Amino acid sequence: DMLFNILIAFVFCFVIALLAFHPDARKTGDIRAKAEFIITVSWPDNNPNDVDTWVRDPGGDVLWFRQRDAGLMHLDRDDRGSKNNSVIVDGREIVNPIRQELATLRGIVPGEYVVNAHYYESRDQQPVDVSVAVVKVNPQADTVYSGQVRLAQPGAEQTLVRFSLDAAGRVTDLNTQPYPMVSTMGLK
Repeated sequence: DMLFNILIAFVFCFVIALLAFHPDARKTGDIRAKAEFIITVSWPDNNPNDVDTWVRDPGGDVLWFRQRDAGLMHLDRDDRGSKNNSVIVDGREIVNPIRQELATLRGIVPGEYVVNAHYYESRDQQPVDVSVAVVKVNPQADTVYSGQVRLAQPGAEQTLVRFSLDAAGRVTDLNTQPYPMVSTMGLK
Protein backbone atom coordinates (compact mmCIF):
# COMPACT_ATOMS: atom_id res chain seq x y z
CA ASP A 1 0.00 0.00 0.00
CA MET A 2 2.81 2.39 0.85
CA LEU A 3 4.51 1.86 -2.54
CA PHE A 4 1.18 2.37 -4.35
CA ASN A 5 0.57 5.70 -2.50
CA ILE A 6 4.12 6.86 -3.32
CA LEU A 7 3.56 5.97 -6.99
CA ILE A 8 0.29 7.97 -7.06
CA ALA A 9 2.03 10.97 -5.44
CA PHE A 10 4.88 10.74 -7.96
CA VAL A 11 2.44 10.65 -10.92
CA PHE A 12 0.48 13.57 -9.48
CA CYS A 13 3.66 15.66 -9.11
CA PHE A 14 4.71 14.74 -12.66
CA VAL A 15 1.36 15.90 -14.11
CA ILE A 16 1.53 19.20 -12.18
CA ALA A 17 5.11 19.78 -13.39
CA LEU A 18 4.11 19.00 -16.99
CA LEU A 19 1.26 21.52 -16.86
CA ALA A 20 3.58 24.14 -15.36
CA PHE A 21 6.07 23.74 -18.21
CA HIS A 22 3.38 23.99 -20.94
CA PRO A 23 0.54 26.17 -19.59
CA ASP A 24 -0.76 26.97 -23.12
CA ALA A 25 -0.92 23.31 -24.12
CA ARG A 26 -4.36 23.11 -22.50
CA LYS A 27 -5.71 25.87 -24.74
CA THR A 28 -6.47 24.78 -28.26
CA GLY A 29 -7.49 27.27 -30.91
CA ASP A 30 -6.77 30.29 -28.71
CA ILE A 31 -5.55 33.02 -31.07
CA ARG A 32 -4.80 36.45 -29.73
CA ALA A 33 -6.22 39.05 -32.09
CA LYS A 34 -4.70 42.49 -32.01
CA ALA A 35 -6.35 45.57 -33.43
CA GLU A 36 -5.46 49.24 -33.38
CA PHE A 37 -8.71 50.52 -34.95
CA ILE A 38 -12.13 48.96 -35.48
CA ILE A 39 -14.37 50.30 -38.22
CA THR A 40 -18.04 49.39 -37.84
CA VAL A 41 -20.47 49.91 -40.72
CA SER A 42 -24.08 49.15 -39.88
CA TRP A 43 -27.58 49.62 -41.24
CA PRO A 44 -31.05 49.05 -39.73
CA ASP A 45 -31.75 45.71 -38.06
CA ASN A 46 -33.63 43.16 -40.19
CA ASN A 47 -32.93 45.17 -43.35
CA PRO A 48 -32.81 42.63 -46.22
CA ASN A 49 -30.30 44.56 -48.34
CA ASP A 50 -26.57 43.97 -48.82
CA VAL A 51 -24.27 46.92 -48.06
CA ASP A 52 -20.53 46.43 -48.41
CA THR A 53 -17.62 48.12 -46.64
CA TRP A 54 -14.59 49.24 -48.62
CA VAL A 55 -11.40 50.53 -46.94
CA ARG A 56 -8.30 51.89 -48.68
CA ASP A 57 -5.03 52.20 -46.76
CA PRO A 58 -2.13 54.63 -47.39
CA GLY A 59 -0.31 52.04 -49.50
CA GLY A 60 -3.23 51.74 -51.90
CA ASP A 61 -4.40 48.33 -50.64
CA VAL A 62 -8.19 48.00 -50.80
CA LEU A 63 -10.20 45.88 -48.38
CA TRP A 64 -13.58 44.58 -49.59
CA PHE A 65 -15.60 41.36 -49.65
CA ARG A 66 -13.40 39.76 -52.33
CA GLN A 67 -10.19 40.92 -50.62
CA ARG A 68 -10.81 40.25 -46.91
CA ASP A 69 -7.13 40.73 -45.98
CA ALA A 70 -5.26 43.70 -47.42
CA GLY A 71 -2.06 45.05 -45.92
CA LEU A 72 -2.66 45.28 -42.16
CA MET A 73 -6.46 45.41 -42.60
CA HIS A 74 -8.96 42.59 -42.16
CA LEU A 75 -12.69 42.35 -42.93
CA ASP A 76 -14.01 40.39 -39.96
CA ARG A 77 -17.57 40.00 -41.27
CA ASP A 78 -19.21 40.44 -44.65
CA ASP A 79 -22.90 40.89 -43.82
CA ARG A 80 -25.02 40.04 -46.87
CA GLY A 81 -28.36 41.28 -45.55
CA SER A 82 -30.97 38.54 -45.40
CA LYS A 83 -28.70 36.04 -47.17
CA ASN A 84 -26.40 35.05 -44.29
CA ASN A 85 -28.29 36.01 -41.15
CA SER A 86 -29.43 32.63 -39.82
CA VAL A 87 -28.06 29.34 -38.53
CA ILE A 88 -29.71 26.00 -37.80
CA VAL A 89 -29.19 24.75 -34.22
CA ASP A 90 -30.82 21.48 -33.15
CA GLY A 91 -33.13 21.67 -36.16
CA ARG A 92 -34.30 25.18 -35.27
CA GLU A 93 -33.51 28.31 -37.29
CA ILE A 94 -32.02 31.18 -35.31
CA VAL A 95 -32.07 34.54 -37.09
CA ASN A 96 -29.65 37.36 -36.32
CA PRO A 97 -31.36 40.72 -37.02
CA ILE A 98 -28.16 42.82 -36.76
CA ARG A 99 -26.78 44.26 -40.00
CA GLN A 100 -23.14 45.11 -39.45
CA GLU A 101 -19.74 44.75 -41.05
CA LEU A 102 -16.50 45.03 -39.08
CA ALA A 103 -13.08 45.92 -40.42
CA THR A 104 -9.97 46.04 -38.27
CA LEU A 105 -6.66 47.81 -38.72
CA ARG A 106 -4.16 45.44 -37.09
CA GLY A 107 -1.26 47.87 -37.23
CA ILE A 108 -0.42 51.51 -37.81
CA VAL A 109 0.60 52.62 -41.28
CA PRO A 110 0.94 56.42 -41.41
CA GLY A 111 -1.15 58.15 -44.08
CA GLU A 112 -4.74 58.43 -45.23
CA TYR A 113 -7.44 55.77 -44.89
CA VAL A 114 -10.70 55.96 -46.83
CA VAL A 115 -13.88 54.14 -45.73
CA ASN A 116 -16.72 53.77 -48.25
CA ALA A 117 -20.12 52.07 -48.25
CA HIS A 118 -21.48 50.41 -51.39
CA TYR A 119 -25.16 49.45 -51.80
CA TYR A 120 -24.36 46.11 -53.42
CA GLU A 121 -27.72 44.39 -53.73
CA SER A 122 -31.31 45.24 -52.89
CA ARG A 123 -34.20 42.98 -51.98
CA ASP A 124 -36.75 45.78 -51.42
CA GLN A 125 -35.46 48.60 -53.70
CA GLN A 126 -35.55 51.05 -50.75
CA PRO A 127 -32.86 53.55 -49.68
CA VAL A 128 -30.60 52.37 -46.85
CA ASP A 129 -29.35 54.53 -43.97
CA VAL A 130 -25.78 53.50 -43.19
CA SER A 131 -23.86 54.38 -40.01
CA VAL A 132 -20.12 54.28 -39.48
CA ALA A 133 -17.97 54.37 -36.35
CA VAL A 134 -14.18 54.42 -36.25
CA VAL A 135 -12.82 53.45 -32.83
CA LYS A 136 -9.18 53.53 -31.75
CA VAL A 137 -8.88 50.60 -29.34
CA ASN A 138 -5.31 50.90 -28.03
CA PRO A 139 -4.50 51.81 -25.32
CA GLN A 140 -8.23 52.35 -24.59
CA ALA A 141 -11.39 52.60 -26.67
CA ASP A 142 -11.85 56.09 -28.10
CA THR A 143 -14.40 56.92 -30.81
CA VAL A 144 -12.55 58.86 -33.49
CA TYR A 145 -15.52 59.39 -35.81
CA SER A 146 -19.18 58.46 -36.16
CA GLY A 147 -21.57 59.49 -38.89
CA GLN A 148 -24.45 58.45 -41.10
CA VAL A 149 -25.29 58.59 -44.81
CA ARG A 150 -28.19 57.47 -46.99
CA LEU A 151 -27.55 55.22 -49.97
CA ALA A 152 -30.41 55.96 -52.38
CA GLN A 153 -30.38 52.94 -54.68
CA PRO A 154 -28.45 49.75 -55.50
CA GLY A 155 -25.04 50.54 -56.95
CA ALA A 156 -24.68 53.75 -54.93
CA GLU A 157 -21.32 54.33 -53.29
CA GLN A 158 -20.49 56.99 -50.75
CA THR A 159 -17.41 57.92 -48.77
CA LEU A 160 -18.24 57.56 -45.08
CA VAL A 161 -15.01 59.00 -43.71
CA ARG A 162 -11.41 59.73 -44.61
CA PHE A 163 -8.86 59.93 -41.81
CA SER A 164 -5.09 60.27 -41.62
CA LEU A 165 -2.77 58.70 -39.04
CA ASP A 166 0.69 59.76 -37.98
CA ALA A 167 3.44 57.29 -37.03
CA ALA A 168 2.20 57.16 -33.41
CA GLY A 169 -1.33 56.23 -34.51
CA ARG A 170 -2.86 59.65 -33.78
CA VAL A 171 -5.62 60.87 -36.09
CA THR A 172 -4.38 64.03 -37.79
CA ASP A 173 -7.18 64.71 -40.29
CA LEU A 174 -10.86 63.80 -40.68
CA ASN A 175 -13.11 64.58 -43.64
CA THR A 176 -15.83 63.12 -45.86
CA GLN A 177 -14.59 64.25 -49.27
CA PRO A 178 -15.73 61.73 -51.92
CA TYR A 179 -13.22 59.11 -53.03
CA PRO A 180 -14.73 56.45 -55.34
CA MET A 181 -13.34 52.94 -55.07
CA VAL A 182 -16.00 50.59 -56.46
CA SER A 183 -15.90 52.01 -59.98
CA THR A 184 -12.10 51.78 -60.04
CA MET A 185 -12.43 48.02 -59.36
CA GLY A 186 -14.81 47.59 -62.29
CA LEU A 187 -17.92 46.97 -60.18
CA LYS A 188 -21.18 48.88 -60.04
